[in-house]
Amino acid sequence: MSHLSNEERIKIELLYSSGYKQAEISTILSRDKSVISREILRNSDKRNGTYRASLAERKSKNRQQEKSKHISFTEEVQQNVEVLLRLDYSPEQVYSTLLKQGKATVSPERIYQHIWRDKQKGGNLYSHLSNNGRKYRKRGNKKDNRGIIKNRISIDRRPIVVDKRDRFGDLEVDLIIGKNHNQAILTINDRTSGMLKMKKVESKEANVVTQAINDLLEDWKPYLYTITADNGKEFAGHELVAEYLNVDYYFAHPYHSWERGSNENLNGLIRQYFKKGSDFTKITSQRIIEVQNKLNSRPRKRFNYENPIFVMNQLLFNPKVAFVT
Repeated sequence: MSHLSNEERIKIELLYSSGYKQAEISTILSRDKSVISREILRNSDKRNGTYRASLAERKSKNRQQEKSKHISFTEEVQQNVEVLLRLDYSPEQVYSTLLKQGKATVSPERIYQHIWRDKQKGGNLYSHLSNNGRKYRKRGNKKDNRGIIKNRISIDRRPIVVDKRDRFGDLEVDLIIGKNHNQAILTINDRTSGMLKMKKVESKEANVVTQAINDLLEDWKPYLYTITADNGKEFAGHELVAEYLNVDYYFAHPYHSWERGSNENLNGLIRQYFKKGSDFTKITSQRIIEVQNKLNSRPRKRFNYENPIFVMNQLLFNPKVAFVT
């Protein structure tokens, strides 16, 4: 029997939400009852048990993609990888480039492994790495639990509407670290309007960052949809944030900073005021607010030189004339 189609999932959502029993749904769709039961069990929202066709479709596609990722490091794949490595591409760039070209590839981790095996055999692939041949730290090392975040939800499951950038309330979050990793600045931006919120935090501890996010977004709470973060352990409290703010919280792929491009660009603007290596202990909360207001008031070319405050107001209260490109 073929997989359920998106159209069938839409019918399941309508029937199930209307109170139809699984046996009744299976009869209407001419599907075995076990198919309907398995579909609802596997693809419902784990937080509240509701079944939505859009979420079910994404979950199904994600599982299919996961199955297709187990690609052997064949001679052809190896040749394609090494060509790009010798052009000084990083393993992450090699992986992404081959994907975009529609070619078979392997994970960045597997490419790193190939580089070090090549080095052991006397090869020089390692010399093309930007870190001057220092060995890449193995993820999964028992003494290094960085990036291990419980119950994280991949950006792969994030709704497509977020990429359209036509609404307010889809946020990106990050930390800018101070000198000697002493204190940090939490930055949160709306993907569509470019609106920025900032707050200095005393440490990168997850509980500190979690509380700061909730405090900072309190007044935006009614307008929020999603938050996207990187895989830093400072965001390990994502479930508490999602529950308190009633948002969906997603994580970008490791080493895919472009998936949070708006935040990365905005952090670059912030660095104009707080240079790399700055001692954040000397920065006052008043100064943080001054910079935040300055950036929110600065005209942006992509908004026909309107500022983020103007664009946010248009999105919220007059979306038909919003200057969003």
